[in-house]
Amino acid sequence: MATIGIEPEGVAPRNSPPTRLLTAICALVLSGILVAGLWPFHAPRNDVSWLSQGSGLLFGKHGSIVSASPFEVKRSQTGSPCSLEIWLEPSRVNSGGTVLAFYWPTDRVAAFVLRQFVSGLELQRRSRDRSVQNARIYVDDVFSHLRPIFLTISSGEPGTAIYVDGILVKKSASFRFSGEDLTGQLIMGNAPSASNNWSGSVKRLVVYDRELSSAEVSQHFSESTKTMQAVLAKSVSASYLFNEGKGDVIHNQADSGPNLLIPERYFVIHEQFLELPWSEFHSRWSYWVDVVVNIAGFVPLGFFFRAYFASVRKIQRPTWVTIALGFAVSLTIEVLQGFLPTRDSGMTDLFTNTSGAALGAILFAWSTKYNWLARAGRLDPLAADVTR
Repeated sequence: MATIGIEPEGVAPRNSPPTRLLTAICALVLSGILVAGLWPFHAPRNDVSWLSQGSGLLFGKHGSIVSASPFEVKRSQTGSPCSLEIWLEPSRVNSGGTVLAFYWPTDRVAAFVLRQFVSGLELQRRSRDRSVQNARIYVDDVFSHLRPIFLTISSGEPGTAIYVDGILVKKSASFRFSGEDLTGQLIMGNAPSASNNWSGSVKRLVVYDRELSSAEVSQHFSESTKTMQAVLAKSVSASYLFNEGKGDVIHNQADSGPNLLIPERYFVIHEQFLELPWSEFHSRWSYWVDVVVNIAGFVPLGFFFRAYFASVRKIQRPTWVTIALGFAVSLTIEVLQGFLPTRDSGMTDLFTNTSGAALGAILFAWSTKYNWLARAGRLDPLAADVTR
């Protein structure tokens, strides 16, 4: 004799419209999270192109270039004065990104970093000796307008001087860097270990093995903006005029030093893999925005999968299973992000995403406990315990 299956009172049948709807919602939520976390699923084309008018390179949303080989460290560069000139124009204000970095691959240390931070210029120096504190200097309003900027940074025994268009804008006796810091792999348009792309154009880059005087800085600005020719001398260790106009090589006009290459695909030299939370942490507003977004993004997963496990699958301890699912999905995304140059792989997201899934599961448990869903046409009238 056939037995007629009778669903418990208040529980939607497995093939009922509410059950199918809940299953579809869960599939859409999971798909949306995977797309948001892994898009574009591959390394995009390197968005670097030659300027159509005049010399220079244009860096797009995901564009970067790299030196063909590392700049070698010479004995004379240890603690020696040095200077750097770069003529650039940002594509965005109130934004950010790494303009250039000198990176030591063997130590995985970015010895010198120049970046745009909102409308200001940020310089950072890091030592190979982990016990030495990192140094940082910030100059506001350098990138407050979309216009060409001739930037000169000169460092020596008295400290570091920063010039914009030949005019001194800041001097610091506590921030110093040497010729040794301007060695290693040169990356432009992106950070060496994370996606921190900068958008804009670069028309010139010159590295000097000495400290430039204010008179020389003013003279170089005047001559370079007129003729676009570098002042080549024995003290120049690297000079890039970006006047090739085509191809994937930027030639070093100085006697020593490598050329720069434009790879076909966007890249990060040493992608971080599950970076530790204390390494990712910083006190900037953007960090806390990311934390909130990562928590909120997994709340729907926790809410709807908690409903699915309780109403459709009818498994034991659905809250804990939902939290474990949130952790597994987050871990999968973070592992795969370690192979995507446009994404950052870090452990902070594991905690925030799992917390979001837990919050969503608890919200559903509370909603059934206090009959919030009953008034709106519930799927499952389980009297849920938030500890389950």
